[in-house]
Amino acid sequence: MPVYFVKKTDNKPDLTCQWRSDIWSQAYTAEIAHFRPENSDHRPVTKVKALYSSNGINGIFSVKDQYVRCTHTEHMSAVYKDSCVEFFVQPKLGKGYFNFEFNCGGAILASYITNPERTPEGFREFAPFTKKDCSEIKIYHSMPTVVEPELQEPTEWIIEFLIPFELLEKHTGSLGEIKGQKWRANFYKCADETSHPHWASWSPVDQLNFHMPDCFGTIVFK
Repeated sequence: MPVYFVKKTDNKPDLTCQWRSDIWSQAYTAEIAHFRPENSDHRPVTKVKALYSSNGINGIFSVKDQYVRCTHTEHMSAVYKDSCVEFFVQPKLGKGYFNFEFNCGGAILASYITNPERTPEGFREFAPFTKKDCSEIKIYHSMPTVVEPELQEPTEWIIEFLIPFELLEKHTGSLGEIKGQKWRANFYKCADETSHPHWASWSPVDQLNFHMPDCFGTIVFK
């Protein structure tokens, strides 16, 4: 399983989608390059960086894409059907995990999932985020809120976010001193309802299902 080292920063990223900024240049880069065999022939180049501060986790995705589409504008809608990037993270072993899914227009789908068995309602045991929860996640997106019709030409886009530790602690309890901790996590790229659907991950998954915490890699807070 892959390992990603999350560096600490005292200078918080300013959420302006500057992939090559001085602040983001200090972060390591991971590539989301494990594509499922169910994929179309489109394989976007997707990279991600992460940093942390006393407030929370900052992340930035850079996507060299094509066939970009975005129709879901509301938080907690089916954003994975659009051109989408995702960050799943399990702070405590044996406990639940969070799914943070962002479409290229900046809408988010997020939950705390303790049993990912599929049901008609979503999962066997999970707590969907409220609108207030979603509002506490800071998101910057380089694409318009709506991209329809689909963009056929090659397109680069960026999502940048800040997830406060306090928001995670509503579900996990106190996280304590973050430095030195090892969390389980995965990063994804998908686009279920575009002309060229695809599913890629940083740590490979055993089936076409991103909700597989046993397949998560590790992130280490330095």
